[in-house]
Amino acid sequence: MPLLCMSKPLDSEKGVVAVRFVEIEAEEAGQRVDNYLLRLCKGVPKSHIYRAIRSGQVRVNKGRVSSEYRLEAGDVLRVPPMRLPQPDAPRAVPPAVFPIVYEDRDILVIDKPEGVAVHGGSGVSFGVIEQLRSARPEERMLELAHRLDRDTSGLLVIAKNRKALVRLHDMFREGVVRKYYQALVTGDWVNDRQHLREPLLRWMTASGERRVRVDPEGKPSHTIVNLLKRFGRYSLVEADLRTGRTHQIRVHLANEGFPLVGDDKYGRDEVREHFSRLGFKRMFLHAGRVEMAHPVSGELLKLEAPLPPECLAIMKVLEKEA
Repeated sequence: MPLLCMSKPLDSEKGVVAVRFVEIEAEEAGQRVDNYLLRLCKGVPKSHIYRAIRSGQVRVNKGRVSSEYRLEAGDVLRVPPMRLPQPDAPRAVPPAVFPIVYEDRDILVIDKPEGVAVHGGSGVSFGVIEQLRSARPEERMLELAHRLDRDTSGLLVIAKNRKALVRLHDMFREGVVRKYYQALVTGDWVNDRQHLREPLLRWMTASGERRVRVDPEGKPSHTIVNLLKRFGRYSLVEADLRTGRTHQIRVHLANEGFPLVGDDKYGRDEVREHFSRLGFKRMFLHAGRVEMAHPVSGELLKLEAPLPPECLAIMKVLEKEA
């Protein structure tokens, strides 16, 4: 990554790097500008980077870009002043070990627990990826290939080198990675198999909270729902994601009148309170199965993560009630 210009050196007392201009090389092309900056400016809070993009301080070829812009070879990226941590500051991220489902020299697939963010930001100082980097300092690179909501458990794919990361991003964007989620919904689901294709639009509440709704102006979205088991007033379904929109499963199911059990954004308060009294205090959504070609070798991978113990336990309770 050739550095074209630096207006002044690092102010070691303040920990601020001045404006920099970076030329994007061929092997770096294809990355979203926000992901590139998060790697380039390690230690800078994610919220600061997104604020810099929104305000136009980050520019590509002298023009403003959105966080979703994908860098091209030869692009000149303006990186504004960023406050970095002091070199002698103690490590703030505690290392953590997560259940490994698959690993080789190119990728790592873990079973992410519920309640853990995949990365820092939005009020969270660190997440899975930062904790993995802290636990594996010998790894030259660990980057998220996709994301899971904080309250969703299950399979999370991580790239261990640039070649794997670029290919994985392409695969997820092209929709060739098959992701299957198990969800417990409120209501007696009728059809054995049903296609949901409502467009989804992201919006912000007055308090700044990110939400999603079905809206004709939204992005095309496709979820296939397969019935797995009925529990009378509740149903266990499998959601086959054909697109990867934010909160897609949660909003599609809620829009059909079958919100997820434990969903604090799109679910029902009385249902969440009922299950909390039963000892179940999470959202029932689990990324249990992934089918994809290996990003480097092309080998077909079929990976599974079993339902967490608390999900199995609440299903036994529902079986008795039913």
